[in-house]
Amino acid sequence: MHTIFMTITQEAAQPNPIMSFLPFILIMVVIYFLMMRPQMKKQKEKQKMLEALKKGDNVVTRGGIHGKVVGFAEEGKIVIVKVDDNVKLNFDKAAVEIVMPVGKATEKNEKAAKK
Repeated sequence: MHTIFMTITQEAAQPNPIMSFLPFILIMVVIYFLMMRPQMKKQKEKQKMLEALKKGDNVVTRGGIHGKVVGFAEEGKIVIVKVDDNVKLNFDKAAVEIVMPVGKATEKNEKAAKK
């Protein structure tokens, strides 16, 4: 009778292996929805923006340089940006951070000049 009691208590003391992994699974799900998923969404939006880039768009690069797209080189991988009269810079397409609507940059510059 003593051996039967020991067997029953030993079996009851062992937790379910799935329950022991449940906190880790929950943490991974939370990390996915709070960190990974928004990052992937942002990356897709930037990719769409870069694919829609065309001549005449006003852009801001990662380095903070403002200019207007005047052309493309090397099968669209390089963007030629006009910064000033007779000043054109070549950038990798991935360096473009923001594409501004065509009228926005000039409106901001005119408001700044009036002040």
